Amino acid sequence: MTQFLKTLIIIPAYNEEESIKAVLAECNEYLNETVDILVVNDGSSDSTAEICMKGNIDVINIPFNMGVGNALKTGFKHAIEKNYHFVITLDADGQHDPNDLPLFFEKIKNSEADILIGSRFLQMNKYQGTFFRNFGNKFFSKLISLLIKEKLTDVTSGYRAFSNKALKYSISDNFNFDYPDADFLLTLHRAGFKFAEVPVVMRKRKLGLSQHTGFKPIYYIFKTFLSIFVILLRKKK
Repeated sequence: MTQFLKTLIIIPAYNEEESIKAVLAECNEYLNETVDILVVNDGSSDSTAEICMKGNIDVINIPFNMGVGNALKTGFKHAIEKNYHFVITLDADGQHDPNDLPLFFEKIKNSEADILIGSRFLQMNKYQGTFFRNFGNKFFSKLISLLIKEKLTDVTSGYRAFSNKALKYSISDNFNFDYPDADFLLTLHRAGFKFAEVPVVMRKRKLGLSQHTGFKPIYYIFKTFLSIFVILLRKKK
């Protein structure tokens, strides 16, 4: 596989003015002639977009908050239009460590996988989430591993890389998820795509507000389980 793979780092962002500048500063260390960065501003009401543009970062502005799934799909379409070979998705809240980007770059060059998943559980990194988030992650990781007959340790991680082939599939009508989570991975597997994992560090959010508060994790577990059940009822494509 060629070493000169054109790669786009996509950062979906919604009201992340307190975190986005630091995240971009860390990512900038790894930008070069083959690696670019794009922020998809998902209808933020704060100065997220202004901060990115002041830093000479490419920004796509969505006028209304449509959710992470729609923001990623928008970024994926841009990547395909600009002929990127791979996309790496990274959160704007600072929880995904940009210093792990070289692990993705190396794996991209030396793997035939279509989707690389950044797993916080492949190495000891003292990550501690809430009870329901930890339960959901472990439950769905074991469930998806059982269903696809392949061990995956972190199916809820949003720190991922997608091949161009996987991107094209993801912008089709098959991508109708609020977030490309465990249920979406199952859909990709049933479509014949291959997975691999890379060890990453998941940091705690320091600034801004988390979208996983209150009863949202409980709702997420129920919704994702129902979605997986529906996917299993469909014929493989």
